[in-house]
Amino acid sequence: MPDLAIRGGRVVTADGVIEADIHVLEGTITALSPRGERHARDEIDARGLIVLPGVVDAHVHVNEPGRTEWEGWLAATRGAAAGGVTTIADMPLNSIPPTIDADAFDAKYDAASESAIVDFALWGGLVSIDADALRDLAECGVVGVKAFLCPSGVAEFPHLAAHELEPALVATRNAGVLVALHCEDDSVLSEAHGDAHAWLQSRPLAAELTAVERAGVAARATGASVHVVHASSTEVLAAVRAARRAGADITAETCPHYLAFDASDVAAIGPALKCAPPIRADARDALWHDVVNGRLEYVASDHSPCTRGRKEPSDGQFTSAWGGVSGMQSTLAVILTMGVHERGMPLPLVADLLATRPAKRLGLWPRKGEIRVGGNADLVLVDLEREWTFTPEMLETRSGLSPYVGRRFTGRIERTIVRGRTVYADGKVTGAPGDGWFVQRVNA
Repeated sequence: MPDLAIRGGRVVTADGVIEADIHVLEGTITALSPRGERHARDEIDARGLIVLPGVVDAHVHVNEPGRTEWEGWLAATRGAAAGGVTTIADMPLNSIPPTIDADAFDAKYDAASESAIVDFALWGGLVSIDADALRDLAECGVVGVKAFLCPSGVAEFPHLAAHELEPALVATRNAGVLVALHCEDDSVLSEAHGDAHAWLQSRPLAAELTAVERAGVAARATGASVHVVHASSTEVLAAVRAARRAGADITAETCPHYLAFDASDVAAIGPALKCAPPIRADARDALWHDVVNGRLEYVASDHSPCTRGRKEPSDGQFTSAWGGVSGMQSTLAVILTMGVHERGMPLPLVADLLATRPAKRLGLWPRKGEIRVGGNADLVLVDLEREWTFTPEMLETRSGLSPYVGRRFTGRIERTIVRGRTVYADGKVTGAPGDGWFVQRVNA
C-alpha cells in the first residue's frame, strides 16, 4: 500500500495536464492512477489545485560556510520551500572556502546536510587549470563547475583570463563536467560610480555578447559542455543559438528578475535590483517572447543575497551595493503570473523550464524534474487563480530584502512536497533542518 496519495489535482506531466491521483511509497512516485482507484495510508486533497513538479533551481548562492550571515542553508531552503523549489544547485561562491576542491566540497556538504530543508546539489568552481581538482570534484558528484570571464566580486574566486579559457575547457571536457560561465568580457566593462544608470552604462550588452561569442568558439574548439548563466536579453540568447548551430554544446538560462523588471524599476527600487549583468532597458518583452517560445533551456533564480548593510551601503551609492537579487522564493510566482496568466504560457512549458530541463542539463533527471513513475515525489500544489500580495512577513531571506515584496501575484503555492514529505503548507514552512538530501549527477 502506498504511504501517500495526492488526490484530485490536475497533474502537469511531460504528456500534458491530466486528472490523476499520485501515489507515493518511500518518497518515490509509484503510480499515476484514475481518481480514487487505490488506497493509501495518508492522503492530501488536491482538488481545485494544479500539481507541478517541484522547481529545480539550478543557480543559487547560499554562502555557507564562511558567509552564513549573508544567508545560509537554513534561510535559503526555507525560502525555497515557500517558493515551490524542491531542489537547489548551490554555486561555489560566495562561501569560504569556495568549492574548488574535494576538501571544500566536504565542508559545504556537511553544512548543507545539517541545515537544508529541501534537496540540494553542488556546483564546483573553475578558477585555474587544475585537472586533478576537476577530477576530484567530478568524483564528488558536482553538477558542474562555475567560472567567470570577468572579476567575480570576491577575491577568493578569481576569474579565468582570456588565454586560460580554452585550456580550462579541455580540462573540464576530460573530467566530464558541465561548465557554467558568467559571460561578461572584462575588457569591455568599465568602472562605475554613482546611480543605477551609471551601473547599467558600465556593463553594456556588448560585454555580454563578446563573452558569449568567445565561449561558443571555445566550446566548439574543445568539445566542452558550456552553459551561459543569467542571460539578460534576447540578443544573448540569439548568440547562444548561433553558437549551437555552429556545433557547440552550449545552452543558456535567464532569471526571473530580467522577466519581472525593467531598467526603470532598478532606478525606482534601488540596490535590491542591482545585479550583473544588469537589468537592461527595453529588454523584458523580447526576452519573454523567447521564454514563451522555448528559445532557452531554463529559468533559474541566481538567488544571491547578502547582509542588509551590503545592500544598503553607508555612502548611499547604488554602485557601492552588493550585486545580487534575492529572488528564489518568487521565481514560480513570476512565471505563473506573467507567463501563464498574462501571456498564455502552457503549464507543461512551465514544468519544462523550471524543473525538467534544468534537471536534465545538470544530470539530476530522471529522479528530479518530472512527475513520473519512478521519480522522486517532488511536487508543488498551486491554486492557479488565487491572487495574493507578497508581504514582508512572507519573505524568508535572512536580510529581509527582496525587490518582489509588495508585488501582486496570481497563482499561489499551497503546498511543497520533497520526496513525499510536506515542507511547506498553508503559508508556513513545515520542513526541518536536515530534511534535505544531497543529490549528485546521475553519471557521477
